[in-house]
Amino acid sequence: MDILKEYLAVCWLQNDPLELPRSPSLFKNSLLLYFVIGYLLQANMIDDPLEAFYEITLQILLMLMFLGILLLLNKALYVYIQVTTAFLFSANIISVFVIPVMVWLTVTEDVYSYYLFSLLLAWYFAIVSYIIKHTLDVNVAASMVLALFYFIATYLSAFAIGQLI
Repeated sequence: MDILKEYLAVCWLQNDPLELPRSPSLFKNSLLLYFVIGYLLQANMIDDPLEAFYEITLQILLMLMFLGILLLLNKALYVYIQVTTAFLFSANIISVFVIPVMVWLTVTEDVYSYYLFSLLLAWYFAIVSYIIKHTLDVNVAASMVLALFYFIATYLSAFAIGQLI
């Protein structure tokens, strides 16, 4: 339970991702939960289970490769499990809040649901920037640019490749 608290603190921008405990089992569980949540969200949005399956699979592969290359270039591959788990765990925590907002958004299309959804995306962007900043020891502007590249390389690329297939 203590390990979950340490990873949860990253969502509140409090813990250093490099000092998180290495937990392959938490990594695997976070990855599985990320896949299931991502698949359900994708299947709900595009109404094609097969397309949702390979799009979320592509997204996960691109994320794992992006983080691996980022850490390899920074000679910090030794923290791959901790950093990747922090990314996955924080995405899962954000998803806990995003799912009801997505339901609210699709059912009512209330303007406040769009505001709340945007706020949750901004929170996730802040978490990703925070993890990158502390992992690579760069300034806030550089971490925000790298976070933007992360979102482009994972989410937009998976969507673009999915459209080509």
